[in-house]
Amino acid sequence: MRVLGIESSAHTLGVGVFSGGRFLANEKAFYRGGAEGIHPRKAADFMAERARGVLEAALAESGLGIRDFDGIAFTQGPGLGPCLQVGAALAKALAARNGKPLAAVNHCVAHIEAARLLSGARDPVVVYASGGNTQVIVREGGRYRVLGETLDVGIGNMLDAFARELGVPFAHGSTVEKLAEKGEFFGLPYTVKGMDLAFTGLLTAAVKALAERRKEDVCRALQETSFAMLVEATERAVALTGKRRVVACGGVAQNRRLQEMLSLMCAERGARFAAAPAEFNADNGAMVAYAGFLLLKAGRAVPPCSAKPRQRFRVDEVELSWD
Repeated sequence: MRVLGIESSAHTLGVGVFSGGRFLANEKAFYRGGAEGIHPRKAADFMAERARGVLEAALAESGLGIRDFDGIAFTQGPGLGPCLQVGAALAKALAARNGKPLAAVNHCVAHIEAARLLSGARDPVVVYASGGNTQVIVREGGRYRVLGETLDVGIGNMLDAFARELGVPFAHGSTVEKLAEKGEFFGLPYTVKGMDLAFTGLLTAAVKALAERRKEDVCRALQETSFAMLVEATERAVALTGKRRVVACGGVAQNRRLQEMLSLMCAERGARFAAAPAEFNADNGAMVAYAGFLLLKAGRAVPPCSAKPRQRFRVDEVELSWD
């Protein structure tokens, strides 16, 4: 089965292709917001302008034409409303014009399934760390269950907000990561409530610390503290479930220090850690194509009239119809 996937939940317009058990294309265009961060309408306008070019690049990379596909998948949510509308409109137009079935994909499920596929981990504890989401997840009873999550903002949004205080350019998380490598650690507020996390107090303290400490030191302290919180919640999930695989996914999962900390924890627990390649942890159309493949293979196509974006769409709302 050949599936074309379209991702447009936030700053990335992605078009990917999944066919024959592998990814044939994964093209992207990034909206680079300024000091204001992601402006939903401006990001949506950017995606609308770039949609044709990204689609054509993905088709050229895969060597396929639209009529060669068995289905079209798009990110239904969660995400920014105007951005989700662009991807949904493109997918519905392509499906209707070419008589192809349509798959409405949960963005979080797409991240998880791509990570599972690429890591080979069938039943892991999932650490989902991205801009808008921070959750520790397991699969149970035909759904993904959230064992712990952020009570305020996602870890990626927290890092982005701090980086904007520094005035650093786009790719905030990677900039903080590089600065942290040159810094010295000091204590910042650490908030873990059972298996849930809170980051806003940590962010406020880090911003205040910039008046007295080097930015490299604050980046180090902020990164180490927030990652330690997430690793603690993950370790509890490993202990609770007895699972022996941990997989990290989402944009923040690209961070090498987070991967190192999770790997060390897993080694102490007798578990194995894995993360998908960076290309598939950042938002992308290939993961949507794969999740769409799983849905369509299970006979879960949706009519265009029902394919409406859902800004709020939790991972534990999705019924899973595959192994």
